[in-house]
Amino acid sequence: MTKIFITADQHFYHGNIIKYCNRPFKTYQEMNEVMIKKWNDKVSENDIVIHLGDFSLFGNEKAKEIRSKLNGTIILIRGNHDYKLTEDCGFIIVEGNLIIGNNILSHKPLQEIPEGFVNVFGHIHHHKAYSGKCVCVEQTNYEPIELDNII
Repeated sequence: MTKIFITADQHFYHGNIIKYCNRPFKTYQEMNEVMIKKWNDKVSENDIVIHLGDFSLFGNEKAKEIRSKLNGTIILIRGNHDYKLTEDCGFIIVEGNLIIGNNILSHKPLQEIPEGFVNVFGHIHHHKAYSGKCVCVEQTNYEPIELDNII
């Protein structure tokens, strides 16, 4: 049975994010390796991952290299660091937000959320969210989480 996972803000290849977000890695190579392993330990080839942006900072070739190592179909809601990425990398790219049930999935936290909806987002990394649910990897043990566990 296909599962749906959600994640955000891996920033693959981005060495400065380790210091900025106090990530528990010595190098971006170690960070990439650990996050790929955690991803593939949870996500099968038949699963879907909705990525809420900031997959990688360094363009198509680096993103394509990482993407080729990850299980599942990836739907990418483009984040502010994903402006260079194209569908050639192996993503289904969504511009803007995605609504699933009463969940509004977005890269950045939304300022206005319609009554009865929950905002699920990335972007803020290790900072606390005032409303909604942050699924940045710093908040999810550096691995995707099942969408059902958020709802």
